[in-house]
Amino acid sequence: MIVSGFTFIRNAAKFDYPVVEAINSILTMCDEVVVAVGNSDDETLQMIQRIDSEKIKIVQTIWDDSLREGGRVLAAETMKAFNATRTDADWCFYIQGDEVVHEKYHSVITQAMEENCNNQRIQGLLFDYLHFYGSYDYVANSRKWYSKEVRIIRRNQSIYSFRDAQGFQCNGRPLYVKKIEASVYHYGWVKPPDKQQLKQQQFHKMWHNDEWVSQNVKQQAEFDYSQIDSLAKFTGTHPLVMQPRIKSKNWNFEHDISYRNLSLKHRFYEWVERYFNWRIGEYRNYRLVKGSSSRV
Repeated sequence: MIVSGFTFIRNAAKFDYPVVEAINSILTMCDEVVVAVGNSDDETLQMIQRIDSEKIKIVQTIWDDSLREGGRVLAAETMKAFNATRTDADWCFYIQGDEVVHEKYHSVITQAMEENCNNQRIQGLLFDYLHFYGSYDYVANSRKWYSKEVRIIRRNQSIYSFRDAQGFQCNGRPLYVKKIEASVYHYGWVKPPDKQQLKQQQFHKMWHNDEWVSQNVKQQAEFDYSQIDSLAKFTGTHPLVMQPRIKSKNWNFEHDISYRNLSLKHRFYEWVERYFNWRIGEYRNYRLVKGSSSRV
């Protein structure tokens, strides 16, 4: 079984993306990792070049900043990396620059790829998500955060990154996927407040024009993490590759988890999900194939 990892990144240092940790978190499960490094204003290229592995394959790209509508530039950059993976790969492991896979899931993921390798009906593998917010001590737990995403796909030329690179489709249809008991740790909302504010000011430009950004994104020095509807304390462990970053964090964020700014409708939706394991109205860009799944 051959596995190619792939990702894209731009201005990782400027916006404090843990992309090196992201890449290292999947490296042992892959035969190669393709990194599409976009034209950056910082040392992003040097950061990737310093990763000590012959598995790293760098593709330098130029982002088309005119592709603002719907974040299409993110899908375009995803495809540049995907198209550069080995043509003989069985699976391609996609990881974004602020996502990390805990080492405790490595055996589960590898087993799932092996078990489904010859079942061509399965076009991808579906992961759960943990969204960290404010600091490494809290996770977001309201409905506005997506709960699952496809992160391993077939090396199939008919599969492509969809919309703003949050999912994949094949010939205009969602992928048939198998759910596995593994989670992706999303750290996109854990940055020093000044870095988070800078990211917000730039990130929205991938979806909206300058006028919209100026009217809807606050012009301030630091991001206000207190404006959040619901959080829970994180009681687990972080991936080993994240430990040095976590130890060097230099800001404080505290939140009263008893405070929950949720409408009655969303409280009802939560109750339904809790007791019936059904998330009402959740967007799903995949078709789930029922059956046994690997467990950690």
